[in-house]
Amino acid sequence: MESTYSALPDDAPVIRELDLEAVPKGTLQRFWLHLVTDGMGMPVFIPVIVARGAEEGPVVGLTAAVHGNELNGIPVIQRLFREIDAREIKGTIVGVPVVNLPSLLRKKRRFIDGTDLNHIMPGREDGNVSQVYAYRIVNWIVAKFDYLIDLHTASFGRVNSYYIRADMSSETTRRMALLQNAQIIVHNPPSDGTLRGAADELGIHAITLEVGNPNTFQKGHIRSGLTGIHNVLAHLGMTGDTVEEPEAPAILCKDSSWLYTDTGGILTVQPGLTERVKAGQEVATLRNIFGDFIKRYTAPHDGVVIGKSVSPINQTGGRILHLGMPM
Repeated sequence: MESTYSALPDDAPVIRELDLEAVPKGTLQRFWLHLVTDGMGMPVFIPVIVARGAEEGPVVGLTAAVHGNELNGIPVIQRLFREIDAREIKGTIVGVPVVNLPSLLRKKRRFIDGTDLNHIMPGREDGNVSQVYAYRIVNWIVAKFDYLIDLHTASFGRVNSYYIRADMSSETTRRMALLQNAQIIVHNPPSDGTLRGAADELGIHAITLEVGNPNTFQKGHIRSGLTGIHNVLAHLGMTGDTVEEPEAPAILCKDSSWLYTDTGGILTVQPGLTERVKAGQEVATLRNIFGDFIKRYTAPHDGVVIGKSVSPINQTGGRILHLGMPM
């Protein structure tokens, strides 16, 4: 007879409140946090992992899949908790492998009402479906952190370098960003409706990791994200590890912006990720469905390619490439 089993871990009880003090010191525990209920009144559970060290210390939070198609951050968090021993850390590490569970199950980027959760943080306690969900993520979970590392990827039809968004005017946040050993770091003021911005408004030092491409697991990017998190834990004195230095320094950018098409057609983007381009350099061409040349696009300023479109079918107003402005 074939054995039967449950996909739900036996050691993951359902909770209605994340109480870090209730987790015994020197232990790792997993929970299902009952965040909201669906249209049938059934609970929607968020997976939460807590490793509380034997000694007191800071609380570092890790979140992934705020967008339902951003998968690389999930194994980063899973692997981290397999590699650490709660008895040997100082402080507490909290992992939320999937923030936007309804969208992950639907294999969609946006929330069930079509809203981008990362544009409406910190949400509203008495708001609509997405606003309440965002509010509870921020206030029931993230508000308990001292530091936040939020893992993202590119969106549909685009690819990203391994880069960081951080408020580089804050020395603590700047150091967190540099410890990621990323290819590119973009200075990005925090009050922008993102989870990172909502955390900053609560006094939590927060950075965003853009860890590769959507809808897939990329081993190299996963390893890089994991190394960066280990570096932060070591820097904060939470583990006995040493900081792993980068092979090459990150390219620091004071700002970044997307270049868009002004008509539709078949798009070819020429520069590669992390490639530097000069103002006026051709970066993309557009052709019609018959293959006739329509238009050439050039870089508006000197910069470095952070991300780019890889979808040839590009409508009017479609993205071409994400260009950083080096400091």
